[in-house]
Amino acid sequence: MGALLAYSRAMDKASAWIAVIANWAVMIAVLISAGNATVRYLLNSSSNAWLEIQWYLFGGMVFLGAAHTLRRNEHVRVDVLYSSVSERTRLWIDTIGFSVFMLPICTYLTYLSFNFFWTSFLSQEVSMNAGGLILWPAKVLLPLGFALLVLQGLSELIKRVAALTGAIDLDVHYEKPVQ
Repeated sequence: MGALLAYSRAMDKASAWIAVIANWAVMIAVLISAGNATVRYLLNSSSNAWLEIQWYLFGGMVFLGAAHTLRRNEHVRVDVLYSSVSERTRLWIDTIGFSVFMLPICTYLTYLSFNFFWTSFLSQEVSMNAGGLILWPAKVLLPLGFALLVLQGLSELIKRVAALTGAIDLDVHYEKPVQ
């Protein structure tokens, strides 16, 4: 269990580091959006490339930030039942959910989206919009984001199993969101 928990801690740190990149993508997207709007209204000039780079950055925010969101347990959850059960039952729900749904689905989506990206990369596919950008940098975010979710999902599964077996206190290993 020690090696698995070491992996979990390393993955948690990696997710937090990658989330910093997602946070910077937010700031850069805001600056580009403001700059593009200013130039468009003051100088009556614009380019599709500026709009497309905002889309790329939005993809980076979502796909690079998703693993960190999962780590902090701030992901969307329908918790009509979840909030009314014991902590141990929640651990079992999470363990089954990660094992049966999240990990297999995200693994499959990683596989599918890699071919989507790779085809675009090999052909150097370019947006059909005038002044558009090459597409593979945006498309690589899909398999990368899903792979990061798989790796973070494994980390979360390890923590839940360790908590179920009494190896860890999940509150110590789990960063609670600020209310």
